[in-house]
Amino acid sequence: MPCKSCGSENLQKFRGEIAVHFLGLKCMDMPIVWVFPELVVCLDCGNAQFIVPEAELQTLRRGTLHEQGDIDVS
Repeated sequence: MPCKSCGSENLQKFRGEIAVHFLGLKCMDMPIVWVFPELVVCLDCGNAQFIVPEAELQTLRRGTLHEQGDIDVS
């Protein structure tokens, strides 16, 4: 499957560690959502793709549905 950005076939899989932060000042007290996905990186253009696992995706959904940032994301 070629790179979606540049069409290159020079892709490599890696394990990743990504800290997802909610945006905005009122969300500063919300905890970071850690994601440990498999990354597919194009070694020509640097484009990277990954899938957020369902449990972490649910946490992100809950966090973005609340404007006050006063939710329990544990």
